[in-house]
Amino acid sequence: MTKPVTATIRAYQMGFGDCFLLSFAYDDDSARHILIDFGSTGMPGDTQVSLDDVAADIARECGGALDIVVATHRHKDHISGFATKANGRGSGDVIRGLHPKRVIQPWTEAPEAPEGWEGPAGSTPAHAFARQRASLDDMHAVAQAVVDRLDREGGFNSRWPLADRLRFVGEDNIKNVSAVKNLMTMAGSPEKNIYVYHGCDLDLSAILPNVKVHVLGPPTLKQSETIKTYAKNSADYWLKARQLTGLAATKDVGASKTSMLFPDLKRRDSFRQSKLPTEMRWVAERVDIAEQDQMLGIVTALDNVMNNSSVILLFEAGNKKLLFPGDAQLENWNYALQSALAPLLDDVDLYKVGHHGSLNATPKSMWNRFQKRGKASKPGRLKTVMSTMAGKHGGKNGAPTEVPRIPLVNELKANSTLFNTQDLQPAELCQIITIDLR
Repeated sequence: MTKPVTATIRAYQMGFGDCFLLSFAYDDDSARHILIDFGSTGMPGDTQVSLDDVAADIARECGGALDIVVATHRHKDHISGFATKANGRGSGDVIRGLHPKRVIQPWTEAPEAPEGWEGPAGSTPAHAFARQRASLDDMHAVAQAVVDRLDREGGFNSRWPLADRLRFVGEDNIKNVSAVKNLMTMAGSPEKNIYVYHGCDLDLSAILPNVKVHVLGPPTLKQSETIKTYAKNSADYWLKARQLTGLAATKDVGASKTSMLFPDLKRRDSFRQSKLPTEMRWVAERVDIAEQDQMLGIVTALDNVMNNSSVILLFEAGNKKLLFPGDAQLENWNYALQSALAPLLDDVDLYKVGHHGSLNATPKSMWNRFQKRGKASKPGRLKTVMSTMAGKHGGKNGAPTEVPRIPLVNELKANSTLFNTQDLQPAELCQIITIDLR
């Protein structure tokens, strides 16, 4: 049977987003192509690359036919490129026209469960699955309410730093209806959509000869309900020791509800233009700031929980292993790291850096398993690839949450060969990494 001889990863310039085309070249001169995520929440200001450019390049590189599409989770910065347009010329229309043979998504994206269904392979009770789906819908509704609040006439004072961050996190969590619907149908028939979970049997041998695909995450709710929470601090995070203040976790935020303070109060961008008495303007301004802070806490909690539904895939081809974890955070990783599949991580050759280089998506306990990390002189040194854009997320008010996290980036540079989309020139489409599988 034909065998893969090289793997090529095209890491596209998405700003704050992910898009990777993984191509396996075979010894009979054939090739197989896998698109892993396609989305962005903002390109660099000087970029000359658009979603349409990326879609066109994907179509050229795969010769007009995709084998597999993977959407690791439904955040905008991972699926917005799958959205279609009424004129049929959207980036999502281009991908749909490549007729992927399979579409892979997390189990949380499966269509409405039929009566009596017990979840993937009987592993998740139907009521738990339904509760998770309802939780996702609640998350999107809350995020939409936050963005609507920002867009309302009068809005928040744009000079306040929380407003921009609120919009970024809120918009990323809004349900991307066009993209979601396109992903559900682009493979042509329901049986070609695969909804995966930790340890499930994902047999793609008919499409990817001699390539094993291991699913390390996400766990189902029966396997681990911790994916509904997130730790604010952990020894596994890229923090300095003095910054660790103990472990805390949210409660289940899926059913979170929020009521805005004074929702019907019209505000002006400048309080100097307000009709409020002078002595009351400082009170109104502080009410607005408090409301922003409250909403930011809510949408950040939703954002973290959504990341824990990310698919984690490990491709094993020839004598190499390639790891693509989407935005999986610590709670998703913890289950994989304690499972029988954990030893698969020991000899990983390429690691797609989780969540654009955030502090909690590359757990140190996982990173330390990578035996091929080391100095530049190390034979077969680990390769890492990161899609990110600094200054877009986190790091406000002195908090050690900037993305990408500087201590992590320093470690990646010191002990792996790092390919970073942030290093691309404005007109460059992608970073290209080629790995010999023999």
